[in-house]
Amino acid sequence: MKNIVEVKNLTIDFKVRDGVFRAVDNISFNIQNNKTLALVGESGSGKSVTAMSIMQLLPSPQACYEKSSSITFNDKEIIGATKKELLSIRGNIISMVFQEPMTSLNPYHRVGDQITESVLLHTSKSKNEAYDEAIELMKLVEIDDVTRRFKSYPHELSGGQRQRIMIAMALVNKPQLLIADEPTTALDVTIQAQILDLMSKLKKELGMSILFITHDLGLVREFSDQVCVMQNGEIVEKGDTDNVFDNPNHPYTQKLLSAEPKPKTEINNEKSPLIEIQKLDVFYEMPSINFFNKKRFHAVKDISLDIYKNTTIGLVGESGSGKSTLGKAIANLLKFEGKVFFNGKNISKSPKEIKKHIQIVFQDPYGSLSPRMTVGEIVGEGLGVHFKLTKQESESKIDKVLTDVGIELSSKNKYPHEFSGGQRQRIAIARSLIMNPAFMILDEPTSALDRSIQIQVINLLKDIQNEYGLTYLFISHDLKVIRSMSDYIFVMKDGKIVESGKSNDVFEYPKEKYTKKLLAAALRYASD
Repeated sequence: MKNIVEVKNLTIDFKVRDGVFRAVDNISFNIQNNKTLALVGESGSGKSVTAMSIMQLLPSPQACYEKSSSITFNDKEIIGATKKELLSIRGNIISMVFQEPMTSLNPYHRVGDQITESVLLHTSKSKNEAYDEAIELMKLVEIDDVTRRFKSYPHELSGGQRQRIMIAMALVNKPQLLIADEPTTALDVTIQAQILDLMSKLKKELGMSILFITHDLGLVREFSDQVCVMQNGEIVEKGDTDNVFDNPNHPYTQKLLSAEPKPKTEINNEKSPLIEIQKLDVFYEMPSINFFNKKRFHAVKDISLDIYKNTTIGLVGESGSGKSTLGKAIANLLKFEGKVFFNGKNISKSPKEIKKHIQIVFQDPYGSLSPRMTVGEIVGEGLGVHFKLTKQESESKIDKVLTDVGIELSSKNKYPHEFSGGQRQRIAIARSLIMNPAFMILDEPTSALDRSIQIQVINLLKDIQNEYGLTYLFISHDLKVIRSMSDYIFVMKDGKIVESGKSNDVFEYPKEKYTKKLLAAALRYASD
């Protein structure tokens, strides 16, 4: 079978302050026509750098290739291609879906206009035809309430919805090769399946090839024809997907395949409430031409619940169900109606006093980390606001928490853009942990992490919870991670809590049809 992409002896070095860092070390692989190749490995293994080199998106002269490196697309060399040649390739015959949609979408333009712009840029369609095409693409990637979402800005969408917008833009020109860099990271399990089915369908219909980059090995087995396993910039194992999964030869591959979150066995039955929520509603103002007749979207509807001390509450539901909005309301980061009490104190009446006790780790780490600050400065920023410490005491705390989340101290003076997506998520967790909060809201804290690092972070969060008596609200679409962390489960749909109970009860004996649907998609339970 013909190879659409041939990568030979690819070696990529980055010029850094301390010298030269080798990100990719002499790798070779092929992508066959109308086939899917998965590139898997832990954060920082070189997967995304490899993918970006195919589109020649790496910064120059910081990134440089060795002379023996070669990347050919349809037998044409890409390394060293002219700007005109690259422009004819990017977005036309090769498209890419990036890992973090918030940094790829323009925050000043409505998402519908951005899709329309892509259609106009890459096709000869009129504005009206481009609008119709954008609407169809949004429907294709399962965007709900398309007319309203078309007029939304990126910050008004959930992480999963933003990722779907990015996929729609990538599919505008029906590319020969789609590079999908963690395309389902931010998506709930039911939408994951829909997106992968969609890409599989397009692959067959268009004869399209796919380079699929992910840390979720379950998806790799379902979706990919071939797989390359990367570690420290090298390919340590490759072959047909079934062969690699059934007979892994390299110890690193065996380690990845054995990494799986285990259900929590010791359930905390504590009944002393730390957080009390009473009739909480959140409304968003909707765009309206009529100033006197403004419409509001009811995002969170009449939520009343207690969160007990030293427990972990798992909050699950599909993208757009209101999970993150509820978390932000509890953290007093947006306006809400109703009451939220922390240790008996109304948070809306004493926000400054309570702020250091309630910390939140956001879903998109790159959007929440200042690009102008080093990692050490980011993690230690809150110490100067809420604590009176000497410089030596602050540095000691920063060093400890960075070590706890698996960030090397030699990286303390680097900036966020110098880290992989998974490493940035660990930095975001460290920034919250250093405050020694009583209550932490973890909004998809492991979504950008590969399985082996997920388990390390889960164990870290459990150890810290036991040591300091922390309480967690754990928001995630990954039900295996939720089951590993949670004492109680709350299931959200359309802004409402539709089911709740002890973790084991909800997983073993789900009552609602919606809960059964989520479990069937995530855990392959048989649904009624």
